Amino acid sequence: MTPVTLIGDILIFFPASQGWKKERVVAEFWDGKILMICPEDPKYALRKAEEVRELVDAELGFQQTNLHSPSRTRTYLYVTNDKKIVGCLIAEPIKQAFRVLAELSTPDIRSMCALERHRAWRCSSEPQPAICGVSRIWVFALMRRKSIASRLVDTMRSSFIYGSRLTTDEIAFSDPTPDGKLFASNYCGVPDFLVYNFLS
Repeated sequence: MTPVTLIGDILIFFPASQGWKKERVVAEFWDGKILMICPEDPKYALRKAEEVRELVDAELGFQQTNLHSPSRTRTYLYVTNDKKIVGCLIAEPIKQAFRVLAELSTPDIRSMCALERHRAWRCSSEPQPAICGVSRIWVFALMRRKSIASRLVDTMRSSFIYGSRLTTDEIAFSDPTPDGKLFASNYCGVPDFLVYNFLS
């Protein structure tokens, strides 16, 4: 299991509401809300987005810390009613992505699940148009399996481009971890979801 103490202690508390006079709430739920932070937002919001990104990178083991288009990146934070940040999604504009290649099926479901968690994945060499890349997606370990990641992606699809809702064929995931690969496949409803920015 992923250790959660460090991330929990540092990331979990959100600033008091008076410090976020211009917060942009893009979705509300019974247990919290999703804020979107854009590059033109106040410095305190950008600092919080950067702090969260650094901690998420550490948790996910990201070696690459730079974003492709910082001036057009959107950061989505899932904030609970008691002001704890329990989820983060960072999205950026992209122009193309590649389909994950479906793996050969195996008759033993348990063996297939074990392999799915540990093996590398392959993708097509044929690019196809895409609009939005999910650079990072993270949910606090103790809050997983509560639809927070799905809510983050749903909200990103509805708010990344004003007045438009992106389809799952217009979004791609950046070099997903084994858990990220399972989430993306389940969320998109297909094993051959789109990826971009993968390590060769």
